[in-house]
Order: sequence, then structure tokens, then C-alpha cells
Amino acid sequence: MPTAAALAAALCLALPGCGATAEAGRDAHVRASGGPEANTGAEDRRDGAVRAAVRRLAAQGDTPGAAALIRRTGEGTRFVASGVADVRTGRRIHRDDRFRAGSLTKTVIAAVTLRLAAQGRLGLGDTVEEHLPGLVRGHGNDGRKITLRQLLNQTSGLFDYTDDPVLARELSAAADRTHTPASLVRTALAHRPSFAPGAEWRYSNTNYVLLGMVVQQVTGRSYAAEARRDVLVPLRLDGTSFPGARTILPAPHGRAYTRDGGASADGARRDVTELNPSSAGAAGELISTLDDLSRLVSGLLRGEVLPRAELRRMRNTSASDGQYGMGLFPVRLSCGVTLWGHNGEITGSSVMAVATSDGRHTLAYRLNGTARSGLPAETSLLEAEFCPRP
Repeated sequence: MPTAAALAAALCLALPGCGATAEAGRDAHVRASGGPEANTGAEDRRDGAVRAAVRRLAAQGDTPGAAALIRRTGEGTRFVASGVADVRTGRRIHRDDRFRAGSLTKTVIAAVTLRLAAQGRLGLGDTVEEHLPGLVRGHGNDGRKITLRQLLNQTSGLFDYTDDPVLARELSAAADRTHTPASLVRTALAHRPSFAPGAEWRYSNTNYVLLGMVVQQVTGRSYAAEARRDVLVPLRLDGTSFPGARTILPAPHGRAYTRDGGASADGARRDVTELNPSSAGAAGELISTLDDLSRLVSGLLRGEVLPRAELRRMRNTSASDGQYGMGLFPVRLSCGVTLWGHNGEITGSSVMAVATSDGRHTLAYRLNGTARSGLPAETSLLEAEFCPRP
């Protein structure tokens, strides 16, 4: 199954903190709504496997807590949580808590861009130069040769600005500093591209920062405003927001943590709840809830945001050898089920939201810490829910 590590699909912006956190150990608790009162034995076993996987997610990720929300159309919703949302007070994770969703921002930005394409306001074959003249130049980078399609499907070859060591040190020293999209792009352009546009596939947050700039250039409105109008409001994502440079999380929320020294380090845990996400921008600034992320992937796959042709493009992985579409990627389970969704990692938060191809069965989970990628418990969680054993 593709993981955040295999896909390089995480937006990891913390810099001494791009690591992990911990304190799980309390038993997982589960609340259900909207479904039948009694479970069959098979359902009980599935619920037990899901609860155990949520506990393991917190333990393997070295985070204080973990939570998952599962929704099946016609069968109600289940919320499972383990550990704590606040290590100081012992507060538990609540279903309606707000948290940073990292690269799930890309799913929203891709949907906005594809809506503009469906309306004829831009073309996926347009070059970056046509919309942002003169911006992408130097060190072998050339916006005249990069299309919007290549930004969306991660085949532009542009360097990922989050890998720049100078920016990493800067963010480490001044995490509250505001960064403009243009400054992030300039950081990327100080490096040579990884390959010629369209020649290969490689995940780069720079692609989606540029898409945010294109959306603003085409519409005269910020990508956040366009996303609210075209995605958040139609799908009733009332707990989702674009904070810009605001450092605080909206209420209600728990705390967010990371380890000094990174995900695999034994350094001291730090509270990183307050964070300036402008260095993530259109690649990862989103704040959301588990319910909203579930509705996001479900609504997209059910055709509630995009026309059918654009939805097909969003799920077309031919340019990436089956690994990434446009703001969505496939997760293939051992039982033959393929899920669609995205993950997100940003300092103090690790998230994933996926759904079956018809959007009728969704799972969204979160950890309240910077976790290492590719946790085995992630696979266990998804297979416990979507590959029930007899």
C-alpha cells in the first residue's frame, strides 16, 4: 500500500520538529451514531480490530493521541479515539476538534483548479508562464515548459522548497515568521529541477504553491476565497478554514506536539499548537475536522464538486506510474479494495482521509503529533475497516 513515505506525499515543515511525539496508552474509546443498536459478531471483531489499530497508531507514531472517524452511507458513523489531546490536563480527543490537515490542502486546491478548467477559465495545457509570466526562471527552471497539468500531477520536476536546508534553519529559528508564496517559489528556484517537465514523477510542494498563485491570477480572488466558495460551502465543511498567517487554532481544539530532533528521536516533547502556516500555503495550510475531511473525500468522489470528466482527471494516475493523480492518490489494500484520498503531515499533526471509489465508505484519522511516515498500524487500520475478515 502506498504510504506517506513511499509517495513522499507529506508536507513536513518542521524542522527540528519534523519527527514524532508520544503518550498513548489509554484504551481506545468508541462512540457510534446513526447505526443499528446491535452489532453482529463480525462487526464486533471489526470494531475491535479498528480500536486496536488506533491504539497502535498512537504508539507507533509516538504521539499522545490518535483518533479515527468512519462513515458508511446508511450505516451511521463511528468515532474511535485513544490517548489524550493535552498531556498537561489529560483532556481527551473530541470528535469536533480542529487540527492542521497538512497536504489535504492539495486535494482542495486541485478541485478548485479543475473547476476553473471545467469553466474554461484556464486550460490544463496552459503553461505556468502564461499565468505567472517571468516567475519560474533560472537554474534550469523554465515556466514556459511547465504546464498546469504537470503541477497538478507532480510531474513538473520542480525542487520541493521544503527540502531547502536554509529555509529549514530559518523556520527552526523563527517559526512565527510569515512567508509569501513568491518567496517559497524563489527558494525552490534556487535549485535545479529534478528532471525535465513531464519526464518523471516526483512529489513537490512547490507545485501546489504555484497553483494557488495561478488561481488568484485567474480569478482575482485568493485561493482560500475560491476554495470556500467552490468546495467548503457546497460540501458544508463548516469546521474547515484557511488560516493564512494566523498562528492559533479555532476552538475547540487539543494541543499539537513534536519531538526535538525529529520523528525517530528521543528529544523532549514540545507543544507546537501555535504555528504560522504561511510556509505551507496552498500546499498545506488547511485546518479541519475529521467529519469535514470525511465529507471532503466523499463529496469529491460522489461528484458533488466536479463534473465527471474532471473527476476522472483527478483520479488519472497514468503520468505517475499509478501513484498519484491530481490531489488524490490510490491506496491499494491486500484484499483488492482500492481507496482514494490523501494524507497530510505538518508540524504537530499527521492526518489521512480516504474513501472507496464510490465515496460511500470513508475513514479519516489523525495523530496529534509529528509522526514518522509509513506506520504499519496505518495499513492495519485501513484493512481492519475495509477488508473485514469472516
